Amino acid sequence: MDEVEVVVAHRQRVTLRVGDVFLKVDGDPAHAEVEVRAMALAPVPTPVVLWREPPVLAIGAVPGEALGVLGEPSRASGGAWAAVGDVVRRLHEAPLPPWVGVGVDEVAARLDRECAWLVDNGVLPAGVIRRNREIAEGALRRWDPVFIHGDLQITHVFVDGDEVTGIIDWSEAAPGDAMFDLAILTLGHEERLDDLLAGYGPGADRDVIRAWWSLRALVASRWLIGHGFDPDAPGCEFDVLRARMRDA
Repeated sequence: MDEVEVVVAHRQRVTLRVGDVFLKVDGDPAHAEVEVRAMALAPVPTPVVLWREPPVLAIGAVPGEALGVLGEPSRASGGAWAAVGDVVRRLHEAPLPPWVGVGVDEVAARLDRECAWLVDNGVLPAGVIRRNREIAEGALRRWDPVFIHGDLQITHVFVDGDEVTGIIDWSEAAPGDAMFDLAILTLGHEERLDDLLAGYGPGADRDVIRAWWSLRALVASRWLIGHGFDPDAPGCEFDVLRARMRDA
């Protein structure tokens, strides 16, 4: 029998790997529902759904290796990043999924709450929070919604050479801002933005992508800390926020 590997474990979700099968156990069955529906609609490589028995979703492994990990340089080639950009463009040009996404007003309210929490708890210097809050305002504008992955972290994209072999973890998929996907993918890997956009093509707004870098790092930090992750690890969210101070 294959060994059981714990891939991710926190209070909301546990993902286990047994051989070529991933078992995702989620306390909210709506997440698996969105994931299954999104993968069926997305015109890009996705894992195969093997079976679903709430609260467990079983999916097959995708070939290749992750595009990279947060906090370490990506070993993938520029061609691989460009190929990812092309695949993301195909997703963004697909028909919208038939459920509601998060709007700008909800994003703005969450930014207010999380910045207040960061200040009240002394998690980061007030100047770092204030500067990144100013930058993050650039993402708070009305956007034309597209089909977004919604959590397009670098670890969720798999490549084999310069070919995209699969995109995983679709539970946040929804109509949303295209620049959000591009920002999450390059968070902490800003040097790869040119390669990504070479494949993505025209229409990307670099200023909005940079704004989403700050916004994402600000609003994600409390959740990460509360679920056993370290946003202050090298190359992670706090370094992203500090880097914006050097840009000032």
